[in-house]
Amino acid sequence: MLYGSRFLTEDAPDGPFPEDGMSALDAMRLVDEEMVLEGDPWRNLATFVTTWMEPEAQRLIAENLYRNFIDHAEYPISAEIEQRCIRMLANLFNAPGETTGCRTQGSSEAIMLGALSLKWKWKQRREKESKPTDRPNLVFGGDVHVVWEKFCRYFDVEPRIVPLREDKYTIGPEDVEPHIDENTIGVAAVLGTTFTGHADDIVGIDELLVGLKGDKGLDVPLHIDGASGGFVWPFLYPDSKWDFRLEQVRSINVSGHKFGLVYPGIGWLIFREKTDLAEDLVFYENYLGKTDATFTLNFSTGASMVLAQYYNFVRLGRKGYTYVMKAMETNAKALAEKLEESGNFELIGADKEQLPLVAFKLVEGKSYDEFDVSWQLSAERGWMLPAYTMPPKAEEVKVLRALVKQTLSREQVDRLAGDLQTACETLDAKGGAHPSERHKMKASPGY
Repeated sequence: MLYGSRFLTEDAPDGPFPEDGMSALDAMRLVDEEMVLEGDPWRNLATFVTTWMEPEAQRLIAENLYRNFIDHAEYPISAEIEQRCIRMLANLFNAPGETTGCRTQGSSEAIMLGALSLKWKWKQRREKESKPTDRPNLVFGGDVHVVWEKFCRYFDVEPRIVPLREDKYTIGPEDVEPHIDENTIGVAAVLGTTFTGHADDIVGIDELLVGLKGDKGLDVPLHIDGASGGFVWPFLYPDSKWDFRLEQVRSINVSGHKFGLVYPGIGWLIFREKTDLAEDLVFYENYLGKTDATFTLNFSTGASMVLAQYYNFVRLGRKGYTYVMKAMETNAKALAEKLEESGNFELIGADKEQLPLVAFKLVEGKSYDEFDVSWQLSAERGWMLPAYTMPPKAEEVKVLRALVKQTLSREQVDRLAGDLQTACETLDAKGGAHPSERHKMKASPGY
């Protein structure tokens, strides 16, 4: 049989809805051929999202793709497994007692929900004191993911964004304090920024908020955006306090599909106590023969990733997650050492607690920039290494970031370091690849 189908010489359907169908084999080959030029996950150093799971987990996912998670009456075991995961995460994050939470499509939904609860709880406090509720604001740093700005725009909250600067890529209490007033619904702090992998000064911010509560009567809650770091810090830095051990931390979001090691999309929102969830945001429905409480922006969604998260929890346990995180950290440090030894790059915050990644920039005096290195590395060897500028007011700083995931072996680390060296040698000889206005634009570092 000859390879292919009629689409070897015909355009793929694109536009009008097809009048006729095709065989299953033709449809499969059509899509397969489209995906040939897709990026290779094994060389993707940009995405935080999980790109590999064990065969047993993949089988579990495939066998449960048809389950609609929201159908609790028909699929009560899936709902129970969600609650098991919530209890395990509450324990991992040192919740003081019985709490609540929910699975989400990812951290973006979890952040929206957590911030909505902050707004509603603030509104309740203001109404109880007969004070106006028309000017809520939310304080966060320029190191947050764009979803925080989306929340403020979508839900009519004033964003009070703490700008960064060239020598400071996270925020602390001294940055936050000037922005807080009686209309502040909360402060958001990041555990593992997308840009450099570091954490805000969460302990310092918590101490500030505790002080404001005692001195001025301002009870401002702290939400931790642990999208990336929530599954890293408990295992790499178990003694670091960032979670519910701190008094003002009232809610935490985390992405199961990042360092939770599950395929997309799965996220989690965990509250310190049940009372931290605004009851007005909980809806009760009985569409399918059983009354259920729902607290999500999405409704129908697959149960597979909830089951896959539980699989990872029971498969790996605390010791297993610690092993995986330490292996990634070890390889990240090996890559960092090789890049520094090359003389081409300067590391960013390698001596601080950090996600398993390497953030770095070119040393002074090069005739090309970080965007050129990213392009050259991709052109020569197929690596997807993101280059981007930092947020305001540090946008003059250009950064390269290599995420070292569990699929990046030591041999691949060595090869990557060698390929970066070769890319720099090529650029040293020929100069920058793209001298254009593009380099002045803010680029997304990936999520």
